[in-house]
Amino acid sequence: MQVKKVLTYAAIAFVVFYLYNQPRAAAGAVNGVFDTINTGATRLATFFTTVLQ
Repeated sequence: MQVKKVLTYAAIAFVVFYLYNQPRAAAGAVNGVFDTINTGATRLATFFTTVLQ
């Protein structure tokens, strides 16, 4: 259980370090994630719209 806590804190520290040192790259990564989620939701909506017609 202790190892999991240490790894969690290390991951959080890495994210904060990355955001501080490369904010443009971090913003690009976040935009990419949201674009991917948006594309998936749009395709899923299109699928269900087509199935239900």
